[in-house]
Amino acid sequence: MKKGEIYEGLIEKVEYPNKGIVYVGEQKVTVKNGIPGQKIRFLIHKKRSGRAEGRILEVLESSPLETREPQCSIFPACGGCMYQTMSYEEQLKMKEEQIRNILDAAVKAGGQKEYRWEGIHRSPIEFGYRNKMEFSFGDACKDGPLSLGLHKKGSTYDVLTAADCRLVHRDMTEILKCVLAYFQEREVPYYKKMQHTGYLRHLLLRRSVTSSEILVHLVTTSQEEHDLQPLKEALLKLELEGEIVGIMHIINDSLSDVVQSDETRVLYGRDYFYETLLGLQFKVSTFSFFQPNSLAAEVLYSIVREYLGDTKDLEVFDLYSGTGTIAQLAAPVAAEVIGVEIVEEAVRAARENAQRNGLSNCRFIAGDVLKVLDEVEKKPDVIILDPPRDGIHPKALPKILSYGVDHIVYISCKATSLARDLEGFYAAGYQVERACCVDQFCETVHVETICLLSRAASIDDNAADSQKAFVR
Repeated sequence: MKKGEIYEGLIEKVEYPNKGIVYVGEQKVTVKNGIPGQKIRFLIHKKRSGRAEGRILEVLESSPLETREPQCSIFPACGGCMYQTMSYEEQLKMKEEQIRNILDAAVKAGGQKEYRWEGIHRSPIEFGYRNKMEFSFGDACKDGPLSLGLHKKGSTYDVLTAADCRLVHRDMTEILKCVLAYFQEREVPYYKKMQHTGYLRHLLLRRSVTSSEILVHLVTTSQEEHDLQPLKEALLKLELEGEIVGIMHIINDSLSDVVQSDETRVLYGRDYFYETLLGLQFKVSTFSFFQPNSLAAEVLYSIVREYLGDTKDLEVFDLYSGTGTIAQLAAPVAAEVIGVEIVEEAVRAARENAQRNGLSNCRFIAGDVLKVLDEVEKKPDVIILDPPRDGIHPKALPKILSYGVDHIVYISCKATSLARDLEGFYAAGYQVERACCVDQFCETVHVETICLLSRAASIDDNAADSQKAFVR
């Protein structure tokens, strides 16, 4: 097998997060963007040290798991989601198996024989669940008409118009179509990343599930000036289920392809909305981190509270606390919660939200967990960890473990990072007591994992007899 050769084969399974496994004779080949059971033609584009990676050229036969029609007009070309032709039940089964296999291997490597696996929890709604979406301006082919939507699968440049995206509420697609038509009529150019020229960059939309309030953010460069008053008026005339409470024009001249602000101009209303989770109200602004699936986040946080157990009179550390959602949900049943987060805007939002919810026992510190822990005099009784995708910084982990708390709840959006970090927990005398996953990202490859880690001496000896205990 050589680079550039073309083969046909069957995707036997998909490993986390998106690695289809095909065998050509004895050779194992990894391909992305496939579904178990698909027969495919693929090109070998990497081959070294006995490992081969391929790129799908064509799906020759659909998978038996593909039991429904595509839910939007740009599937499967769009890279926004992968599994919409599979039933939701099959998606859940596949994700659960992927996460369980990763945890089983990590637990076995740690010398542990058993733990309670508590399955996968579904999202309360399968479609229209995203409360935030970043759409890009571009074209679907070189020098084609202006498009606004999501990148073509595997492409850095081609953008497909997401006029009927099912991951978001219909209000968002109505706004997208209005904005796209406005700039198409005026032939306004989009920003070309290689040449660093052009005006239109992104459309960032946020919509509250509980209040139905909507924020619209047009992101452009400063290279041109356009009268956006007619666009504002057109947006406010749209017949939507929710209500647009803010329209912002964000100037971004950064060379990197990220949504950030050099200057923000409020064209209408305000730059925040309110979302309610488990009885607490949260103010969400343009760049606030907030779980993208509000209803599934309630499921996630309910499990976290259950895993925390009785925290009365206990000191709780919420590390990588974001806007302090978890900290505030834990605060009513704790002596004090200290949240640590490196993003200062998120910390400001956390403090404001805590005050709004009448929580006086929450304290939020802006800074890197690695450094802040050296400055905090108090010691935790329980720790909550919700690190970024790459997991806990290797230098921060020993500091976290040095507290020697009996219980740690680890929330992971990338299970392989969690599995890597578990090695350090085992070395410090911890074991996985309970674990499950929550599907916040229906139709996509992503899933959240929650682990209750306990010091081996503190684990109930009878836990192994639980009906849900897992024994490999």
